[in-house]
Amino acid sequence: MDQNYLIEVVKRDCPFCNTVHEMEKRQRKSQVLIKGELVEYDEIYFRCPRRTDDEENEFVSAEMMDQNLQRARNAYRKKHGLLTSDEIAEIRSIYNISQSDLALMLGWGEITVTRYESKSIQDSTYDQILRLVKADPMFAMDQLEKHKDQFSSEKYGQIKSTILKRINDISVAQLYRKTIEAKYINYQEPCDFNGYQKLDLKKLATVMAIFASYIKNLFKVRLMKLLWYTDALSFKQRDKSITGLVYVHQYYGALPIASSEIIHLPTLSVEETEINENVGYHIRAKNGGSIEGLEPDEIDIIYQVTKKFKNMSTQQIVNYMHDEDAYKNTVMNQIIPFSLCKTLKNF
Repeated sequence: MDQNYLIEVVKRDCPFCNTVHEMEKRQRKSQVLIKGELVEYDEIYFRCPRRTDDEENEFVSAEMMDQNLQRARNAYRKKHGLLTSDEIAEIRSIYNISQSDLALMLGWGEITVTRYESKSIQDSTYDQILRLVKADPMFAMDQLEKHKDQFSSEKYGQIKSTILKRINDISVAQLYRKTIEAKYINYQEPCDFNGYQKLDLKKLATVMAIFASYIKNLFKVRLMKLLWYTDALSFKQRDKSITGLVYVHQYYGALPIASSEIIHLPTLSVEETEINENVGYHIRAKNGGSIEGLEPDEIDIIYQVTKKFKNMSTQQIVNYMHDEDAYKNTVMNQIIPFSLCKTLKNF
């Protein structure tokens, strides 16, 4: 993906032309000093297409300036192994608590978390505590009990109930994870069957959440096809898949091994519904479609697949796959080699 590229075209007031017209919203790599250190980050800006490169033609809005500064701070955090502002906000989302609730639960000043999510960068000690709260709900429970006098009895009960649910959810998630890992025990090394990519459950969970965020009424069969096309297109363009899933030839197309378990990864929520007397699995993203942990070219591939299939029915996508050489040159229950994806027709 180009380092400087067009995100979208928007109609807005242009400070150069003093009129409302279509402006280019663009992204590029930029650098800024954070704590005396030069940091590279993704800068968003507007460009007026009516003016030449020899003229002043770029500007940022006040909101954009704040967002760019936050991106720069988060780039610094990533560079130094600290949680980003979004990751700190995710902790609150996990436990369904406010910024002040989290701060009080940890015995901090009431606005400490608010600062970390907006303008301040936490030190490594505070960062480690936040990581423990995110990873270990038992630690969160200990902290709540230690500072329970900071909450009303009703608020204390609400937070405790959420933490207990988190403890149970993690136990279930660990069971699913162990089952997935057991089913992939024979595919731990890069090979033609996994697209020369070892199974990456974190990246897989992120990819599925993106699809669940941008595609309405996403059900399991459709998601499985989207995953195959994502990995197949990645292999065609980059000689390796994104997720490391291994796919098997089935009646409705390619189906990854452990398909029933991967939909229970923590980025998704699954609702069983009845469809024509059969059970369907309606899939939603829990916390939006974050692109955290994906490379720019991987994001581009996911975007291509989303754009192509977003408005197609499950059956239409199945028909597309049935026309691919990778499907036509394999038989029922056979693992589909990624080497057959080099002739992917529909991209």
